[in-house]
Amino acid sequence: MRHVEQVMGTVVSIELADDLPAPRQQELIDATCTWLHEVDARFSTYKDDSEVCRFRDGTLRLEDASADLRLVLDRCADLWRDTDGYFDAYAGGRLDPSGYVKGWSVEVASQRLTAAGSTRHYIGAGGDIRMRGTGPTGGPWRVGVRHPWEADKLSWVLGVTDGAVATSGTYERGAHVFDPRTGKAASGLRSVTVVGPDLALADAYATAALAMGEAGLTWLAKKTDEGYESAAVTDDGRAFTSAGLPILS
Repeated sequence: MRHVEQVMGTVVSIELADDLPAPRQQELIDATCTWLHEVDARFSTYKDDSEVCRFRDGTLRLEDASADLRLVLDRCADLWRDTDGYFDAYAGGRLDPSGYVKGWSVEVASQRLTAAGSTRHYIGAGGDIRMRGTGPTGGPWRVGVRHPWEADKLSWVLGVTDGAVATSGTYERGAHVFDPRTGKAASGLRSVTVVGPDLALADAYATAALAMGEAGLTWLAKKTDEGYESAAVTDDGRAFTSAGLPILS
């Protein structure tokens, strides 16, 4: 069963490949969508009544915030330290944890689906994708990584059976990632893709590496010890991949 939902400012695709009755699959999809809309309401930086907006405006105290908001703030602080400040939820001057929230929310959605009995599924939100088990054909889920200049072409096709794929780039949204040290738009890398066991981290690592520029290639290489493989294309068209990247073609 497949479903497409508009939420969190993007299009979320959900596909269940489990051998479950259709009504049960629909229940699982509905629950997943409910969770994602809940996240959107809580973490939106555009809705004045969201927790994020109320917290950053000083009308919500940290001790009164939800457990989810406190968790996300803690994780963002950890990532700020891990990336030497290149992943910064305050890079724009005000709190904006969106660079972590999207990947985290999809990762949690996948965990919830698994706990509810779905062991073969795909959730994609923009460039953030979480897969469990095998795809509809019984093989790995196939994930195409878009060519950073030619929208109708792919740079790589990846095969993933249980893991996450996150891509951050400048080719669709333009200069939306900034180097927090200079305050200028990130440059040096056109596209970064990270594959690993946790989508929240894969997404944050891709964003941080993009902000680092070409230095992000060396930083990403160190993350293979944690199970995170990567691919990147530089602004001048050079392509780099880690040895363990699950490339199909």
